[in-house]
Amino acid sequence: MRLDGFRPDMEPTGCIFCEIVAGRAPAAIVWESPEFVAFLDHQPIQPGHLLLVPREHIDYLFDLEPPRYRDLWDCAKNLAIPLKQATGADRIGVAVEGYGVPHLHVHLVPLNSLGDLDPCRRHPVARDELDRMAGQIRSSLQRIRPPRT
Repeated sequence: MRLDGFRPDMEPTGCIFCEIVAGRAPAAIVWESPEFVAFLDHQPIQPGHLLLVPREHIDYLFDLEPPRYRDLWDCAKNLAIPLKQATGADRIGVAVEGYGVPHLHVHLVPLNSLGDLDPCRRHPVARDELDRMAGQIRSSLQRIRPPRT
């Protein structure tokens, strides 16, 4: 499920998120728009941990122009509601730090208690489990309308 605008013939960038966006690296993508892509973290803090990234390689959150900054947070909000439903979480936590991969990414993490957003809780998950969770989230996401992008 790829939208127009991909150029798989482009040279690899060295950025894993750019490679995922271009379709050259595997990921459990659950939602995409012309401007953003959301996929499951392969080492989640909690089951359902999503990463929301702009298609364009941007390193730092505050380098986004105001309209795209607003669009990013609109997407995060629109993803949080069905993510909460799909995972049965009490809340969806948000984190933006950008040190692990130098490509802007918003973590959307299902939370049920204090401490659930602790990055020390990361652990690898098998691909079949990621695919199962992606299907569950995609089912909930079908009911959202795309944000302005």
